[in-house]
Amino acid sequence: MTHWHAATVAEVESELATDARAGLAPSEALRRLAGDGPNELERSVGPSPLAILGRQFASIVIWVLIGAGVVSAALGERIDGAAILAIVVLNAALGFAQELRAERAVAALARLAAPRARVLRGGHSQVIAARDVVRGDLLVLEAGDLVAADARLVEASELRANEAPLTGESEPVSKSPAALAAKTPLAERRNLVFLGTSVAAGSGRALVVSTGMQTEVGRIARLLEHASSGPTPLQLRLDALGRRLLWACLAIVAAVFALGLARGTDPFELFLGAVSLAVAAVPEGLPAVVTVALALGVQRMVRRNALIRRLPSVETLGATQVICTDKTGTLTVGAMTVRRLVTADAVYRVSGEGYGVAGEILEQDPAAPDRGPLVALLRAATACNDAELLPAGSDAAIAGDPTEAALLVAAAKAGLTREALEREEPRVHTNPFDSDRKRMSVVCARGAERWAYVKGAPESVLERCASVRTARGVESLDESIRARLREACARLAAEALRVLAVAERPVADANEGDVELGLTFLGLAGMQDPPRAEARDAVAKCHRAGIRVVMITGDHPDTARAIASELGILRGEEEVLVGAELESMTEADLEARVERILVYARVTAEHKLRIVRAWKRRGFVVAMTGDGVNDAPALREASIGIAMGITGTEVAKEASDMVVTDDDFASIVAAVEEGRGIYDNVAKTLAYLLAGNAGELAVMLIAAVFGYPAPLLPIQLLWINLVTDGLPALALATDPIDDGVLERPPRRPDAQIADRAMLRSLALTGALTASVALASFALVYEGGGPLEDARDAAFSTLVFAELLRAVGARSDTRLVHEIGLFSNLRLFAIVAASFSLQISIHHSEPLARFFATRPISLALCLSWIALGALPLLVLETRKWIRRGRGSGASPPA
Repeated sequence: MTHWHAATVAEVESELATDARAGLAPSEALRRLAGDGPNELERSVGPSPLAILGRQFASIVIWVLIGAGVVSAALGERIDGAAILAIVVLNAALGFAQELRAERAVAALARLAAPRARVLRGGHSQVIAARDVVRGDLLVLEAGDLVAADARLVEASELRANEAPLTGESEPVSKSPAALAAKTPLAERRNLVFLGTSVAAGSGRALVVSTGMQTEVGRIARLLEHASSGPTPLQLRLDALGRRLLWACLAIVAAVFALGLARGTDPFELFLGAVSLAVAAVPEGLPAVVTVALALGVQRMVRRNALIRRLPSVETLGATQVICTDKTGTLTVGAMTVRRLVTADAVYRVSGEGYGVAGEILEQDPAAPDRGPLVALLRAATACNDAELLPAGSDAAIAGDPTEAALLVAAAKAGLTREALEREEPRVHTNPFDSDRKRMSVVCARGAERWAYVKGAPESVLERCASVRTARGVESLDESIRARLREACARLAAEALRVLAVAERPVADANEGDVELGLTFLGLAGMQDPPRAEARDAVAKCHRAGIRVVMITGDHPDTARAIASELGILRGEEEVLVGAELESMTEADLEARVERILVYARVTAEHKLRIVRAWKRRGFVVAMTGDGVNDAPALREASIGIAMGITGTEVAKEASDMVVTDDDFASIVAAVEEGRGIYDNVAKTLAYLLAGNAGELAVMLIAAVFGYPAPLLPIQLLWINLVTDGLPALALATDPIDDGVLERPPRRPDAQIADRAMLRSLALTGALTASVALASFALVYEGGGPLEDARDAAFSTLVFAELLRAVGARSDTRLVHEIGLFSNLRLFAIVAASFSLQISIHHSEPLARFFATRPISLALCLSWIALGALPLLVLETRKWIRRGRGSGASPPA
């Protein structure tokens, strides 16, 4: 049977061949356990660790780096080669660890099952291991129990279940055995209880209809196995760049080798030069730069309450175009809060959030002449209440129903506590809340008198009231006042507030037949899980940054719409869609409309997964936030999954790429800011590296074309690659993040990291550095100087040019003096130290012999530095001209 919620208890009993009063016979339960297997979530057999490790070497960039490392070692540069290979191993280890997360996520789902369960078998109650529960078992449920399997209720007494981990519903759900319509959404199936949820209040009995992988949590586990976020934008860009670099380098190296052969150069010398040129052309320091930039970003994010579980996710955040976010606890405080109080004379606004008692009650409209009716309202709401506010430091903030706890918090803001009230008016009788009556009442002793206090649904309480308390005293409740109170209820409901009415009356006898008649109406309390104060600003930041915010929640559509409007998510013609409507849409329909729908209500795990996939099919980089089991598949499928650290389940955290430790949407936006800044640092570092390599290639190629001897020796090429590409690039990757990164739209996901603008800038920069190096070489060589002196000039001029250019590569819009030489002390120190090393190469005899250099005079050294400064001066002048024209800036080079 598919629709257990649509069947009657008798039909369920017949279908499962069980007894709704006595449960299964013990022998039948053992037979079913042997046939169906244990009530556990399966773990699929994934690829072996060796296969996962092998996948880490599928990138062409990795093989280029391996080749570069081997060649460097073969040429005697063992330290350089070892460093390159160490980078490869580090990247592979990170990827290997990342792919093992899938196994942990499914394992976390398995740990959701309740360890023990109480069942009736053969009419006798017994406690068994949850894994031994079978279809047809009769579960006995009480407050505080974890539900061991999906089950159909056969009886319930004030039963309420916390289903937030599965459905996203923020409040406990009242349960009833009555059959429902077949098309009832999952979140509204009041006659079912589900594996992984818990009983908040009341008691009941339920027949198990699904166990293990057949449960709703089991279905989510299967979705989780097949969900995949795919490679990050940075990984895709670097892979594409690696392929282009490989072919470009091979072509240039082949050209230089062929020209040398044509001129009769020794083949072995040509081979060494060509290989050295190939090593110099590939930016083997790039993975290290990316790793350092991401690692530093992770450290900064921890200080901003974001914990990254996967390094490439830092960059993905910077490319995020859509944030699909849960409502409860992320955009809202995750705690019911009284926001409005209404008496016959006034409306009050209640400040503060959640279960903290900080806040106050302020008159809103009109000003109340007397707070007596307000105090009476709060006293009655406190007396007719079974919740408890726990002391600070407890594992939980409250005990009991969140709605009742919200009333206690409101009373505390007026100086009333349940403990003090109970001493004054001890309770003598209780009529518990009933879903048919829709109200609760208590009788308390007030000295020698007895008073009844009632709270419940407004329509249920108001119809039993004969009078109303006003500032002038108790007055008759005529039709005009009733109409005014109904209008107040409608206004509160329009604000998506849950409304409760409160009333009282004196009681002659605690055993009086119906104490809920002839009541005096005291007022209304409107409450909701309110938006976080900082979430509104965070949403506004997203809009300025070109990021769309989509709310996906299991709550009622009216509540979702009100919160979304208050936060600024809904601003115009955007649509609100309910899960039932989404159910009837095809994938093509959803994809066509997904960009117009910014709020989804009453959704399931499958719905969330479909929404994320629809955005991805439209070409967007999607971040998904969540905390429950039902969020896990979508978290895994999203470009980046973000779990909540406080309220998040273990399943959600294991499926995510990032955990927000304070459950705050503003922390997500801060992480996006960090991600953008990190990408900027990676991009400008890449531009710096490639421009330097382009200059080295150009020097060798142009010299070969014009018939010059090689201006640079193989060992000199490797030294240039080490001293100008390594440490300066790492220092660039640590640059402070520019202000205003959230004032521009996100990068397009199909944009190449080395786009046309960057390539044009690379070509110019490479030409400038090659020109000054060749000019210094030609001045000496054509002037009749020794070839060794000409090589010295080209060698040092190129190094000086690259080091000076690193200072200007920090920004593609601001000039060096505007940035400040000392705003990145690492870079300043590295450039200064590298200058000293380069000069020492000419004056240290062992180094001079190793690099084939000669001592130089101060004047000659200064002339090479002056020549090397020309590319920086030209590029700074270009920035100034472009900024004056107001043209778009290209990536730095």
